Amino acid sequence: MGSHADAVFQSYGRSCNKPVFFEDFYTIFTGKSHEIRDMFRNTDMQAQKSLLRTGILVLVMNARGMPDTKVNALGKSHSKKGLNVHPRHYALWLDALMETLSRHDPEFNPALEVAWRSTLQPIIDKIAGMYEQ
Repeated sequence: MGSHADAVFQSYGRSCNKPVFFEDFYTIFTGKSHEIRDMFRNTDMQAQKSLLRTGILVLVMNARGMPDTKVNALGKSHSKKGLNVHPRHYALWLDALMETLSRHDPEFNPALEVAWRSTLQPIIDKIAGMYEQ
């Protein structure tokens, strides 16, 4: 897992330094379903892009060994009692992230996509698993 998490960290570093990365992500993500679009209808998107930048970094750093504290906080804030992000939305989120990375990381390829997915999926599963809490 170490080398996968390191490759993901480097990929994110190549991608996230351009603000258009986060704009493209939300264009792709909100295009995935009307439910997703509705979730962001009254959202301050500048603030949301900043939260996304931090959130992805939390996932990547957790995969690299950072304690679960911030991942648990994301799970709680995105639960049914919080932002009410249904577990079915996470697959769309991850797909949107892969599409965005494919546009912004010049080194993105199928193997790197597998690294991203295998690195983030267990953490996403943990966050989604907190939905009913």
